[in-house]
Amino acid sequence: MDIYGLVGKNISHSKSPLFFNSRFKKLGIDAEYRLFDMDTVKEVEDLIKNTPNLKGLNVTIPYKRALSFLTNECSSDVKYSGSLNVLKITETNNNKIISSYNTDVMAFEETIKKHIKNNRGIKALIFGTGGVAHSVAYVLRKLGVFYYYVSRNPLKVAHFGYNWINKDICDSFKLFVNCSPAGMYPHEDELIDIPYNYLGDSHICYDCVYNPEETQFLAKAKENGATIIGGMPMFKMQAELSWNIWMK
Repeated sequence: MDIYGLVGKNISHSKSPLFFNSRFKKLGIDAEYRLFDMDTVKEVEDLIKNTPNLKGLNVTIPYKRALSFLTNECSSDVKYSGSLNVLKITETNNNKIISSYNTDVMAFEETIKKHIKNNRGIKALIFGTGGVAHSVAYVLRKLGVFYYYVSRNPLKVAHFGYNWINKDICDSFKLFVNCSPAGMYPHEDELIDIPYNYLGDSHICYDCVYNPEETQFLAKAKENGATIIGGMPMFKMQAELSWNIWMK
């Protein structure tokens, strides 16, 4: 039996096993998709080294920017975003070849571009600075969208602090993208701390979290008239892209 899975921390809520295992069963493929909740990068390294028939992994928080040293080759999206979320594992002459891909890039680009194509000059705030945030930033650069990161420790150039966001900033930045785990199951009550009363119908709020499908961030943005986009379409596209990578 071939083994696939998801590596990350606190991932029991993931819907990936349901997606992949139902497809394996439907197509009669002798394979299983598992959750690998790992505390350290070393555990991930040992998993890859010591698991027979391991053919592919999805990668989530906090390892998207931490596993590049394990790979033999990478896609251009990994190279330019600095982040990976799919590993394909093959063997040649008893040596494992690990290839890395980033499906966050295509999935985010395909689900956001129609919303901003008529918003020439739109500027964005990216909440979070992890792997997904870097993928989102890469897409925004490709689309010609100026952006700032928003983080708890705004020590770098192009970083805002959450407490810096005021009416003037909300008037200037019309695309808000949450790339942090705030509001993700089982912490659905967590809410990004920004002044939602300054949002309006000219704002677009996108949440990369897909469970729940409408986070508190999206609910508050919707209350104030913003267009909202949840993470489920991005998740589904990522899953399809992962499948295509592993099965080709």
